[in-house]
Amino acid sequence: MGDLELLLPGEAEVLVRGLRSFPLREMGSEGWNQQHENLEKLNMQAILDATVSQGEPIQELLVTHGKVPTLVEELIAVEMWKQKVFPVFCRVEDFKPQNTFPIYMVVHHEASIINLLETVFFHKEVCESAEDTVLDLVDYCHRKLTLLVAQSGCGGPPEGEGSQDSNPMQELQKQAELMEFEIALKALSVLRYITDCVDSLSLSTLSRMLSTHNLPCLLVELLEHSPWSRREGGKLQQFEGSRWHTVAPSEQQKLSKLDGQVWIALYNLLLSPEAQARYCLTSFAKGRLLKSFLAHLTLTETQPPKKDLVLEQIPEIWERLERENRGKWQAIAKHQLQHVFSPSEQDLRLQARRWAETYRLDVLEAVAPERPRCAYCSAEASKRCSRCQNEWYCCRECQVKHWEKHGKTCVLAAQGDRAK
Repeated sequence: MGDLELLLPGEAEVLVRGLRSFPLREMGSEGWNQQHENLEKLNMQAILDATVSQGEPIQELLVTHGKVPTLVEELIAVEMWKQKVFPVFCRVEDFKPQNTFPIYMVVHHEASIINLLETVFFHKEVCESAEDTVLDLVDYCHRKLTLLVAQSGCGGPPEGEGSQDSNPMQELQKQAELMEFEIALKALSVLRYITDCVDSLSLSTLSRMLSTHNLPCLLVELLEHSPWSRREGGKLQQFEGSRWHTVAPSEQQKLSKLDGQVWIALYNLLLSPEAQARYCLTSFAKGRLLKSFLAHLTLTETQPPKKDLVLEQIPEIWERLERENRGKWQAIAKHQLQHVFSPSEQDLRLQARRWAETYRLDVLEAVAPERPRCAYCSAEASKRCSRCQNEWYCCRECQVKHWEKHGKTCVLAAQGDRAK
C-alpha cells in the first residue's frame, strides 16, 4: 500500500480496542465524535486492505478484540436516534444552527458503520464473532429491506434536487432520506453475507430469518421491484457506487451486482440443507417464490408448519434501548440542542481541522469506486474547489450554483486546514 497506508498496524489496534457503545444522549458529544472519526479511519483502511488483497487486519482485529457486537449495537443505536430524536430537531422552528454539519455527522454515522460491516462481513469468522447480536443485525436488515420494498411501491427513492426555499434543517432531512436508500442497499449485502454462514447459524437465527421474517419472500419482492434499477429518458440506469449509471444496451442483459446479492441469498436460504430443513414452504410462500422463476420449487411439495419445540432467542438491543429511553426523546433532543449541536465558531474551526485530518484526500480518492462526480449535477468532474479541496465540479457554473449550499462548510474546512 505504500503511501496509501492510512493506519499503522499498532494504530489500528488501539482504535479497535477503544471502540465502545454510547448512550443516545451522548451522540454528537466530543467523545462520540472522536470515535466516529476513528470508525471512519478504520472504514477507509478496511476498504484499502480489501482493494489490494493483502490480508485484512481490520477484520482480524475486530474479531480478536470482540468488537463486532459493539458495532452492531452502535448501528442500532444511531438508527433509533434518527427515528426518535432527529425528528424532534426538525420540528423546532426556532432552531437555526450556524452549521448543520455536526448533526450531519450523527446522521451519517449509520452509513459509516453499515459500510464497515459490509466490508468485513465477507469473512465468515466476522459473522460468527457477532454472536447473539447477529439476531439484532438480521432484524435491522429486515427493517431496511422492508422499507426499501415499500419505497419502491411508492415511486422509488427520493431525488437529490432540493427546494430553493428549504432551510438548512430541511436540506439535512433530504440528505438523510437519500442516505437511507444507500444504507438499505448496504444492508442487503450484509444480509447476503449472513446467509453465506447458514450452516453455522444458530437455530434461533435461522428461525428468525425463515419463519419470523420469511426473508425468501421479501427477497423475491426486491427482485420484482428492483429498486436499484430505473428508466430515465428511455435509458436503463442502475445504482452502483453511490451513483446512478446509464447501462449500455450491450450490458443490459447482464446481472447487476445487487441482483446477484439477492440471488445468492435466495440460493442460501432455499437450497442449503440446513435452511430447507427449517423453512415452512406453504402454498402461499411457494406461489410468491415462483414469481422469481425458481424452477426447483415447481418439483417441491409444500410442507405443513413444523411442530418442533424450540427455545428461541430473541433480539434485545432495540428493545433494551427503547426501554431505557422511552419518554426521554424530547429531553435528549433538548440536551443535545443546548450542549452538542450549538457549537461556537471556535469549536467549529477545531472540528473542521479534525475533519480535514480524518478525510485525507489521497485516501478518499483511492477508495472511491469511480472518478469524482460534480457536487451539483453529478456529471464526471475534473475541477476541485480551490479553497477547501473537498468538493468536485464539472464546470465553473455548477460551482457557483452550489456555493450557497457548500459555502459555510467550505470556509470552515479551509480555516481548519490553515490552522494546522
